[in-house]
Formats: sequence, structure tokens, C-alpha cells
Amino acid sequence: MDIKIRIIHEPETEYIEIGCHKRDEKVSELVNLLKLHQGNIEGFKEEKQYRIALSDLYYIEAVDEKTFLYLEKDCYESKRRLYEFEELLSDRSFARISKSVIVNMMKITAIKPALNGRFMCQLKNGEKIIISRKYVPDIKEKLKG
Repeated sequence: MDIKIRIIHEPETEYIEIGCHKRDEKVSELVNLLKLHQGNIEGFKEEKQYRIALSDLYYIEAVDEKTFLYLEKDCYESKRRLYEFEELLSDRSFARISKSVIVNMMKITAIKPALNGRFMCQLKNGEKIIISRKYVPDIKEKLKG
């Protein structure tokens, strides 16, 4: 596969074009990776507001009416609800894995069966999160590409 980069001038909108014989798993993965690197979300910590790149986000968790954004080694609070993140990230590599958690699929290193039909996913930072029974079929489908 060749990679070509063409410099464009300022008034033009930046774009990425992919030339392929068919849209297979590798192409879909590349598209998801590119989408992941587009955009930021707001997070709050100690009364300060931060811009968090979507690519740095490991998972989002709702606990006691609050929403938390987990990065590799840090955690921020968000003013958005979990369902808002689910809508916002629906076309990216994020998936709902339980009633209270949305995970970045690009940060998962392993998935293995746990008790009662649930699964456990391990993230790149070593954290382990339970995938609820209800969401296992959706996750398996997303992993297929």
C-alpha cells in the first residue's frame, strides 16, 4: 500500500481520501482510527475545564448521577449524560458495554469470558471492565468489523 501526502493551501478544507478495492475490515479500522483523532470533549477537574482528545479517552462511566471520563492515568468529570456520549460517539470506535459504561474499542487489548454470561475486557492501561450480558452480542459484532 502506498501512502501519499499532498500539501494544500489554507482556504482549502483538509481531507483524507482512501483508495481501496473494497471496504474491508482493515479499511473500516483505519476510518475508525481517523475519526477517533478528530474532536475533543470537555472535562472538569478541580474546578478547571480541560479539552480532552477523544483518542486519549479510555472509557466513560456514570456513577451516582455524575459522568466520569477515564484516561490512561487520569479522571475528569463531565456535565454530559452517558446517553449524550452514546449519541455523540455512535459513529466512532466507542461502544456501550453496560448500563453505566461506554468504552473506547481501540483501547481494548483482550476480552475473555467472566461469570454468568458476562465478559471481561482488559484495557491498554491494565484496567479491567465487565461487559454486561446484554451488550456481549453487540461487542462481538463490533469486534468482527
